[in-house]
Amino acid sequence: MSRSIVRGFLSVLSTDVLVLLLSLVITPLLVRILTPGQYGEYAFVMTVLTFTMIFVNAGLFDGIRKYLAEETRAPEWQGQVFGYYTRVGTVVALVAALLVLASVWTGAIARLFGTEFERYFLLLAALVVIRQFWAIGRATLMGLGLEHLSEPVKVARWVVFALVGLPLAAIGLDVVGLLLGRIVARFVVLLVAFGLVFRYLSPTSLLTPAPEGFPRRELLSYNAFSVVLVFLLNSLYSVDVLLLTYFTESAQVGYYNAALVVAEFLWFVPLALQTVLLQSTSGLWSRAEHDAVTEVASRATRYCLLLTTLMCLGLLALADTFVPLYFGAEYTAAILPLLLLLPGSLGFALARPIFAIGQGKGALRLLAVATGAAALLNLLLNLVLIPRYGTAGAAVSTSIGYGSMLAFHVWCAGRIGFDPLSDLRLLRVTATAALSAPVIFGLDALLANDWAALAVVPPAGFLVYAALAVGTGAIDGAELTELRRYLPAPLTS
Repeated sequence: MSRSIVRGFLSVLSTDVLVLLLSLVITPLLVRILTPGQYGEYAFVMTVLTFTMIFVNAGLFDGIRKYLAEETRAPEWQGQVFGYYTRVGTVVALVAALLVLASVWTGAIARLFGTEFERYFLLLAALVVIRQFWAIGRATLMGLGLEHLSEPVKVARWVVFALVGLPLAAIGLDVVGLLLGRIVARFVVLLVAFGLVFRYLSPTSLLTPAPEGFPRRELLSYNAFSVVLVFLLNSLYSVDVLLLTYFTESAQVGYYNAALVVAEFLWFVPLALQTVLLQSTSGLWSRAEHDAVTEVASRATRYCLLLTTLMCLGLLALADTFVPLYFGAEYTAAILPLLLLLPGSLGFALARPIFAIGQGKGALRLLAVATGAAALLNLLLNLVLIPRYGTAGAAVSTSIGYGSMLAFHVWCAGRIGFDPLSDLRLLRVTATAALSAPVIFGLDALLANDWAALAVVPPAGFLVYAALAVGTGAIDGAELTELRRYLPAPLTS
């Protein structure tokens, strides 16, 4: 992989690790401040926000990253792209916020969800606008290849949220306090993001109309397909929560959301790769370096398989210990859905870098077909299984939907013109996992104390797994040497 891709990935990954550690601290505090029912309401509101932002963002986050990376088009190209997308994004966000407010003023929210949700949706309107500007600022920095600046700002967002949102919730504001914390945190980081952007792009580009010949139609077409694509993608990990809210009580939604939170720990490495690969491979596609794309894709897929398989083994071994300690004894009901979600979460993890490389190519029509097939399968299974089996039915349905993403997107990659499985080394990875599993599960069985198991099994399992990965050839010495060259000097000394 090129230095720019590895540097961007390490910047994103290191930040995601810090965010993961912060979330590991924040989440157990949050679920103890709220009741399971309130946690279910909070999960529902955040799911509504996620779906709303699909249409509000309108593909801007991906479009900005893709087109800023194609800097060779014209001398003023990057400023034009930034200004155009920011103006469009501002108008869309304000219109959306007004629609949310109108839904409250007309009583629609009270009729659909109850009067207690009206105050949530008033805050949701503010979050819509603030999240839009944060997305634009972050995407601009990433499109300029400045992931080492854009990603650390995410850490500040979580810190501010913890310092503001949790105390407000604890003094009795509950879900409202958490939403206020999110508003303050996003506002702070968007100010920082735009301050960094203006070091590289002139603020006057925000007011300068795009010149004659600027490819508005091309950008808007990419954005339109991005909306469809992101909607389908988000439905895979939101439709289950929405349907559970309809068919079951809020407490069940809270238990299931806890299982989702843990299952999504598997994605922090794949998400880092997905975040970087869109803009990084966009340049490779524009230069017709197809062999380089296949090399990047196959190595990214193998690294995801190695790391995510290790995390799956750890969660399988420690789920019955981790969940009650982390969320509280009443969340034991989340263990079964979590275990059922893991196989599909592994497949979805592998699909993520493949998905991003297709976005870099601009082949959104094919990606929409592949993602749509998985989303339809997921929806149908959830509709059939949730009424009969509740959270277990949601987990099985979603796991199958997640897993189908890998199959559909491998097919899609072949049609686009790259092979993400050319260097997968599946037998070697399988051997690594099979030889590591007895050690990981054996250690968990030997350690009677729960805290001792959580302290010992993850690092010991990682060391055994890493040694076996090198021994089986799942990852070779040359790749380790290459990675060491990209690490900061203190980590290589």
